[in-house]
Amino acid sequence: MPNHTLESSTVETLDGVNLMTRIFKPKQVKDNMVIVLVHQYSIMGGCQALMKGMASGLADKGYAAVTFDMRGVGQSTGKPSLTGFAEVADVVAVCNWVSQNLSPNKILLVGSSAGAPIAGSAVDQIEQIIGYVSLGYPFGMMASILFGRHHKAILQSPKPKLFVMGTEDGFTSVKQLDNKLKSAAGRNETRLIEGAGHFEMEGPAFDAEMVKRILEFIASL
Repeated sequence: MPNHTLESSTVETLDGVNLMTRIFKPKQVKDNMVIVLVHQYSIMGGCQALMKGMASGLADKGYAAVTFDMRGVGQSTGKPSLTGFAEVADVVAVCNWVSQNLSPNKILLVGSSAGAPIAGSAVDQIEQIIGYVSLGYPFGMMASILFGRHHKAILQSPKPKLFVMGTEDGFTSVKQLDNKLKSAAGRNETRLIEGAGHFEMEGPAFDAEMVKRILEFIASL
């Protein structure tokens, strides 16, 4: 039996988009922190269902977790954007909703794949966000054609950051990740998953590993 309950809500953005949102609430709360998870690239099938395993695992460990479908995904209204800039407003709206309705002391923002640059562009827009976790940030040259303009926001943020990546990630090499983080402000950590590819790391087989890494980061904050 899961050690959490599940609720649903609708969050409205400032530009009138309605986002379908799920809240995974632990039965035994360990910390008054809420973890907001941002899913992968909408145009390639990213959706909140892909974050369910991690959200459930985090809730079972005592942390409230929130997932949501970004604009144009599932039952969320609006249209997805090619570069993810419209979706930054979705992340901000959900974090503001969390602050107003779940009353956390703090928020941890987690982004997977294209959700990482989108989340990274929102980190410093919400005071309650105290840290950021990237799962497979697409820093590579080809991915930067779409997401390169997001890089500056997260690299300049003074908030603690954790970058988790597979050593066989096809979008970003370990060297590219290291080079990007050389110029990053604040505290930055990396965790490499040996032999894991980009899409492989997004699969359910790695959910427990991702939960473990997120919890270790929380413990260090």
